[in-house]
Amino acid sequence: MKYNHLGKSGLKVSELSFGSWVTFGSQIQRSTAERLMAYAYDRGVNFFDNAEIYAQGQSEIVMGRILKKMKWDRTSYVLSSKVFFGDGRKGPNQTGLSRKHIFEACHDALRRLQVEYLDLFFCHRPDKNTPIEETVRAMNHLIQQGKIFYWGTSEWSAQEIMEAHMVAQKLHLIGPTMDQPQYNMLQRQKIELEYLQIFKTVGLGTTIWSPLASGLLTKKYLNGIPKGTRLDKLTWLRDMIYTQEHIKKIKRLHALAEKIGTSLAKLSIAWCLKNPNVSTVILGASKLTQLKENLQALDVVQLLDDDIMEKIEKILKNKPQLPPF
Repeated sequence: MKYNHLGKSGLKVSELSFGSWVTFGSQIQRSTAERLMAYAYDRGVNFFDNAEIYAQGQSEIVMGRILKKMKWDRTSYVLSSKVFFGDGRKGPNQTGLSRKHIFEACHDALRRLQVEYLDLFFCHRPDKNTPIEETVRAMNHLIQQGKIFYWGTSEWSAQEIMEAHMVAQKLHLIGPTMDQPQYNMLQRQKIELEYLQIFKTVGLGTTIWSPLASGLLTKKYLNGIPKGTRLDKLTWLRDMIYTQEHIKKIKRLHALAEKIGTSLAKLSIAWCLKNPNVSTVILGASKLTQLKENLQALDVVQLLDDDIMEKIEKILKNKPQLPPF
């Protein structure tokens, strides 16, 4: 396992990390979640990702119980939560990025995860109804209190991230260290175009999610949508990503992966790791066999030489175009 600095910060995160979205507290048993976390940790994963909205807080409860049972040295791992969507309660101050909700969500996350501090705390989405200054001040206050160490954003626009940095600079506060955007072979705009200038200026770190495009970049959907799978259950997600154009590309990528002696899943994750602006790739899994395979993507990175990367680009034909100036 290799460890990368999270942007320009001094914090190091494993290049492959583990997240609990969809699975913990809803899809899998606690015993399975425990095996997955233990396996990841034993193989060098040091970043575990969570959020208040995941299973309406149950995901954090499950992870917290596992962390308490494992008794790992708290300094050996990086733990996150996210604030915005709430944990299922829908009162007027139980969602969003107001100072009130940020503080209360942080306290709830600490209680559920059974820890004294969060290493990373993300604003899960931008809040159009709260001034960015209020959000920046609240996050800075949590850092001063020692309840969080770094704060960041998730799926914010480059303009919103830079506005947060401008406010922080003006008020001598701490701006966002990282963003958590979706990034995979089918979703490239933010990492490869929109954030490029931010990488050069403030040195934004990235904890990317969905490297397998919700499982589409695996062999699972090559011949249709199996019953009980994520795309079978989540129709909104299926309508968004399951297109004939994508399937044609995925079949060609699958053939290329087999040609170089690997799987489509490992090829897809390794492709994400090739981008120097990716700090860590968050893996998700509902079975230990999935996690074992996905962690093997580390060995595939060396297979992706210039020739293979060019072949991938010829299949994808979706590389974001840089402006001519």
